[in-house]
Amino acid sequence: MGSLTISLSPLRSSSLFFVILIVVCIFLSLLPHSVHSQCKNAPIIFNFGDSNSDTGGLVAGLGFPINLPNGRTFFGASSGRFSDGRLVIDFLCQSVKASFLRPYLESLGPTFRNGVNFAIAGSTTLPKFVPFALNVQVMQFLRFKARSLQLAAAGGFGNLINDEGFREGLYMIDIGQNDLADSFSTNLSYVQVIKRIPSVIIEIKNAVKTLYDQGGRKFWVHNTGPLGCLPQKLSMVKRSSNDLDPYGCLSSYNDAARVFNEGLRHLCDEMRSEMKDATIVYVDMYAIKYDLISNTTKYGFSSPLMACCGFGGPPYNYNIKVSCGQTGSQACSEGSQYVSWDGIHYTEAANTIIASKILSTAYSTPRTPFDFFCRG
Repeated sequence: MGSLTISLSPLRSSSLFFVILIVVCIFLSLLPHSVHSQCKNAPIIFNFGDSNSDTGGLVAGLGFPINLPNGRTFFGASSGRFSDGRLVIDFLCQSVKASFLRPYLESLGPTFRNGVNFAIAGSTTLPKFVPFALNVQVMQFLRFKARSLQLAAAGGFGNLINDEGFREGLYMIDIGQNDLADSFSTNLSYVQVIKRIPSVIIEIKNAVKTLYDQGGRKFWVHNTGPLGCLPQKLSMVKRSSNDLDPYGCLSSYNDAARVFNEGLRHLCDEMRSEMKDATIVYVDMYAIKYDLISNTTKYGFSSPLMACCGFGGPPYNYNIKVSCGQTGSQACSEGSQYVSWDGIHYTEAANTIIASKILSTAYSTPRTPFDFFCRG
């Protein structure tokens, strides 16, 4: 992979990288529930979602190639993640001393003793019964649980999650972004997109209700980020200048995301009243991510609407025909100050700050620390 031509002197580039490093270190040092977590027994985690939390499901399930430079920053090789390094879910797992989640469809290696990741890139809530819609991910969980308990009862199988593990597990859900994006991509009007949102919310409720009926009592729900700030959308969507907000993001796309998030917040409130013995935490990912875009220099970043890895150069460096990792794509130098990795997903540097803000509990309702879910 080549490097993007960036009009920064080596000295200035090095200085900006140093600023990012200092900011990240400060954030991590302030987290009482991450690096200094008192978690003795990591929670068993079951995750459902899309590429924002896919730790290799697309590769395992379809053999889809996710090549270097994906994974270059932390793993030193492709890890099946759409990022140069760790995702937010990886940092959350590390904060409670849990192993990284392995994808459900991984055929070699994982024991799944610490949980399972059912998230797969491209997933939506609707339509149902297509790979890998949310209800399909839940069905996969039901199969996984039944088979685990069956094998445990038969004996002779170690490292299996038992019934208590499923009851005490943490169930994480991060989905909905693709439902909005796909609706806009089919040329639905803003009003038509908004009308579809209640159906998406219902599918998330159905998923949580099914997991609750299976004994799950601990839920962690992420809302969706500012869709209109993704370089992919900005490079592909025809719009007028009055559809851009002060930071250069698509107002209509972000407005739709906020409507979805408000519906999801109300759903979580509703489910808390209906499932009084459950803990349901709603996390405002939109506020966290939009803050990175709108106050980018505060965190040591620049070019918040431009992809680090892609094709085409400024202003967005995104071309759907030459995505990151494909022949012809180019990546910025390691340590560069980018929020967006590939035009859709975030860099490890950005994910570090996002995770730190999640762990602060300032964006959670109720303000429940993540290590609350540790066992024992």
